[in-house]
Amino acid sequence: MDPHLSGRAARQLETLHAMCYFIPEVETELVGLGMRPGRASYFAQRSAAMGRVGAGPVVSSFYVFNPAMVAKLVPACWDAVEPEAVLAARLRAVDAGYRRLLGDEALSDPGLAEAADLIRGGVAACDPGGRALYAAHADLAWPEEPHLALWHGLTLLREYRGDGHVAALLSAGLNGIESLVSHVATGTGFTVPAAQVTRAWSEEQWAATCASLAERGILDADGALTPEGEALRLSVETATDELGAAPWDAIGEDGVKRLKEVGMPLVKGMLAGGVFPAGVFA
Repeated sequence: MDPHLSGRAARQLETLHAMCYFIPEVETELVGLGMRPGRASYFAQRSAAMGRVGAGPVVSSFYVFNPAMVAKLVPACWDAVEPEAVLAARLRAVDAGYRRLLGDEALSDPGLAEAADLIRGGVAACDPGGRALYAAHADLAWPEEPHLALWHGLTLLREYRGDGHVAALLSAGLNGIESLVSHVATGTGFTVPAAQVTRAWSEEQWAATCASLAERGILDADGALTPEGEALRLSVETATDELGAAPWDAIGEDGVKRLKEVGMPLVKGMLAGGVFPAGVFA
């Protein structure tokens, strides 16, 4: 497949994975097990596949978060809830979230099992080498229920693509906060307030990064991408698409078409159900 088209498919279907970071069911489950409310639930649920890791591997693999904030939450989260319990709670929460947002009738569609099988075939083509976060999730068992298998498979593809994205950012010479600031400047991701709050960068750190990127010719004085900055971000996204293409090549054009036939109505249903809070994305 054309890597650009496979990358577009990955982005279009990503809501079916990313919902787990926004639905209240995850925090409710983890708080019920003893975790404190707040950001810890995000870091715990996403890093639990790696085991009782410290802040270092999380900062490295998640990449765009303020290391000082991560260090306050990891590994302290494991004192409250063991990683294995976090993973089980996450799956329960995803099940509840899918049912609340889409309804049981939508989840009874036999197309979900077909879509999950297509993704499973794509995952089989993923090489875990150099992709630590993907590799950790790939060691987890596949859920049996079709909608959970679909979510799990998309999670694997998202982490596989994400590991490649970090490699592309490193190659482009962008550190974590520079990656975030330059991506927000494209107007296709987080809003500035959402990026600052969720990734824990202060206004001073954000302004200093904007100034540094302006000195490098990536941003202009107003914080918008320069032509050089636009070319840099395009090169990052192109490299990300290419590095993430293997599973989509295995699925094939017909398979991707079928995935979108099954998956896009679910994406629209989740968006209509308000899965993402207002003001988070541009």
